[in-house]
Amino acid sequence: MHDFMTTKEVADYLRIKERRVYELVRQRAIPCTRVTGKWLFPRTLVDIWLAESAAGHGVGQGPDGSLRQAAAPPVIAGSHDPLLDWAVRESGCGLALLPGGSLDGLARFAAGEAKVAGLHLLDGESGDFNLPAVSATLPLTGLVLIEWAWRGQGLVLPAGNPNDITGLADLAKTGARVIGRQEAAGSRLLLAQLLERAGLAPGDLAFADETAGSETELGLAILEGRAEAGLAIEAVARALKLDFLPLLSERYDLLLRRRDYFEAPFQTLLAFARGEAFKARAQQMGGYDIAELGRVQLNGP
Repeated sequence: MHDFMTTKEVADYLRIKERRVYELVRQRAIPCTRVTGKWLFPRTLVDIWLAESAAGHGVGQGPDGSLRQAAAPPVIAGSHDPLLDWAVRESGCGLALLPGGSLDGLARFAAGEAKVAGLHLLDGESGDFNLPAVSATLPLTGLVLIEWAWRGQGLVLPAGNPNDITGLADLAKTGARVIGRQEAAGSRLLLAQLLERAGLAPGDLAFADETAGSETELGLAILEGRAEAGLAIEAVARALKLDFLPLLSERYDLLLRRRDYFEAPFQTLLAFARGEAFKARAQQMGGYDIAELGRVQLNGP
């Protein structure tokens, strides 16, 4: 079974009618996210929700409505970001990175397997980033969502753009091999949304047999000739001297509990990110806007 279930699949999985699934969605009682006009249900979060519901609570939720995440390890899970990767290493903050995709990060966060989740999830209806996905998946009590950076997202292409790709439609016309991301990746969901806007579907593209587990892996696959295009951030293309076709600017946020926000590891990371060395690195990597780094996008009740 895939990492994400459709409404019908989750109804079969839970042995309930689809009508009941939609009721749970309206009540925000089941973990879900909306992509290209359809509701998707992360299987890992649904399993956690089932276990917690059997114990009398919602997903990861204590009796007071707060997210139960006691003794979570000092890990940043979720979407891979090269600038965050560098900052964690250089700051000596004591946090470890476990990249696996935005929705994987949400699942690990809900399960108490990470203190922080890195997210870049676009809500197709509102045009907002991350907050709609978080609010549809987790109880917001005690949570904070902190802006990390705005990033340039687009098509990474071989140097010189030999296939003359000028937009998503050209991927379908030329049959260029596209390397995709794992199912839990925000970039995979974003590509589906962008294709829908362009009147295309993932099935219209010629995907390579492999998938990339990170932004850097995607860039290396194109550099080494295993693929001819892929959706990733501008910094990856610049680092590997590949061509880049910008498609949109996206906000990358860090989700954590309010009490962990004030602890030394995260504060050390934030303090480093406000320094001159970090600013210089962001400018060198390219494709980042860090003007609002640290801005609170959510301060849960």
